[in-house]
Amino acid sequence: MRLLTLTGPGGVGKTRLALEAAAGLADTFPDGARFVSLAPITDPVLVAPMVAQALGVREAGDEPITERLAAFLRDKRLLLLLDNFEQVVEAAPLVTDLLAACPGLKGLVTSRVRLRLSGERDYPVPPLAVPAPAGPRPFQYAKGSAAVRLFSERAQAVRPEFALTPENASAVADICRGLDGLPLAIELAAARIKVLPPAALLARLEKRLPLLTGGGRDLPARQQTMRDAIAWSHDLLTPEEQALFRWLAVFVGGFTLEGAEAVVFAGDALDLDVFEGVASLVDKSLLRQEVGPDEEPRFAMLETIREFGLERLAARGEEAAIQNAHAAYFLALVEQAESALLGPEQMAWLTWLDAAHDNLRAALDWCLASDAEAGLRLAGALSLFWQVRGYLLEGRRWLEALLAQAPQRAALRAKALHAAGQLARHQADIASGISLCEESLAIYRELGDKRGGAYVLRTLGLLVSDGGDPERGRALFERAWRCPARRGMNWALRGTQHARMSGARRS
Repeated sequence: MRLLTLTGPGGVGKTRLALEAAAGLADTFPDGARFVSLAPITDPVLVAPMVAQALGVREAGDEPITERLAAFLRDKRLLLLLDNFEQVVEAAPLVTDLLAACPGLKGLVTSRVRLRLSGERDYPVPPLAVPAPAGPRPFQYAKGSAAVRLFSERAQAVRPEFALTPENASAVADICRGLDGLPLAIELAAARIKVLPPAALLARLEKRLPLLTGGGRDLPARQQTMRDAIAWSHDLLTPEEQALFRWLAVFVGGFTLEGAEAVVFAGDALDLDVFEGVASLVDKSLLRQEVGPDEEPRFAMLETIREFGLERLAARGEEAAIQNAHAAYFLALVEQAESALLGPEQMAWLTWLDAAHDNLRAALDWCLASDAEAGLRLAGALSLFWQVRGYLLEGRRWLEALLAQAPQRAALRAKALHAAGQLARHQADIASGISLCEESLAIYRELGDKRGGAYVLRTLGLLVSDGGDPERGRALFERAWRCPARRGMNWALRGTQHARMSGARRS
């Protein structure tokens, strides 16, 4: 067996089980195990670049990234763990292709649906075992239940003096049964032990049991159980905490306190300190705390919880305001990073952009649907980051999608066309790169922007030279070099292309 897919509803523990399995198999794979979270993306085309980034494989030239992946993995004995595959399931053939080309590779996938691939072994992850109802010895039965053990562990995390006793065992067992043994639901319930003892907790939960178990049979399992479990925990929040919770759901892959404040200030006034509110949501298991690359505290929602928060955001009619604030916050920071990437703070900004990448994707996606001009500003400013980190295919797809909706004659469009041309050059797509840059140059000339035109002429010179016409390339480059408007620009010419063009200029 070379491909195992762990399936089940959101919150059943697929990812946790997969990580434990990978840890237990560590000695079996000399080249280790690699974890790839697919939660931030919905475009199947981006699965291969995401896997490549996780493995440290860079896009180069016109060689398809799938072939580079296969070449990298061909002689390795490695476990590839692909998490949250359900939203990009159309990319499943990529898994088959990699397994066929790489005999030492094995795949472990988590998904809410099977991939339906030849040779795939499907393992439905079951809920945790719960005590049998009305057992003769509830305390003994409860102690042996995995669901009750999880409840007790999480309850002790928020209230250290909590212990399972003969007096509370029956209520705890009923809570776990009422939540169908789903780990996330149990964790959410256990977090409330800080303010509600088991009997009171059960009384609150019992009012929700028809909703928790009575969903339509034609609905996904997570809609029959998890949404209502989260709704129950959500309803125990204060109105201010509920507002903060749904506003923070806009973040993908985590956020800082500064980011939280940016979106909160775009909503209605809250009689709640953001730091205290975030801490409260962490205590109630609706947020989890992480440590960022610079050791700054970061916070994140599990995807199932975040989905619920986004539903609440839309239901309250707040989606546009909060999404706009989220996009504006990241746009401001990315435009600050754009110039800093050419200076001494480059590594610090690259680290920040890496941590923010999932949020940047979300902001681009929102802008694509609602504000193409803001999206072009964001994509244009991200161009150098995409080049440095090798997100060539993804960067071009964003730029091309936004350009399709943007004004036809504007400096913003010219900059984005130039950015797409630069990415095309790094992909060795010379013809497309030249076409994009020529359109950009025409707009800059129409606008009388000689500075922008000088940048584009430089890139055109490099493209034409790469394409086999060094004489024309030299002429274009020298036109850029002679342009008075380019003085004071960060020319940033390095590497083999600089040497080639310099040599051509001297000859």
